[in-house]
Amino acid sequence: AHYGSTCFACGFDFEKVYGAIGAGFIHVHHLRPLAQRGGRHTVDPIKDLRPVCPNCHAVVHLTPKIGVVQLRAMLNGNRLRPAKSELA
Repeated sequence: AHYGSTCFACGFDFEKVYGAIGAGFIHVHHLRPLAQRGGRHTVDPIKDLRPVCPNCHAVVHLTPKIGVVQLRAMLNGNRLRPAKSELA
C-alpha cells in the first residue's frame, strides 16, 4: 500500500494499460533475498519490499549485480528511443 501498484523501476501501471482488470496487479521484490536472512525475521514492507512489474522483476533476478534501485537508475539514464520504423 505504501508504494502503490506502479513499478518502482520503470513506472509501468497495469491499470493504465489494461483498465480495471489490471488494477492493483504488481509483483513484489524483496530487496534482500529471504535466503540471506536465515531464521525467523519480520519483513518491513516499506524498507524491505518494492513493487515491480514482471519484466523488471525478471531483469533484477538475471544477475545479483542489478537491484531494483540500480535498474531504476539505469532506466532513467538510458530511456529507450523509438526504433526508426516507429518514427515514420
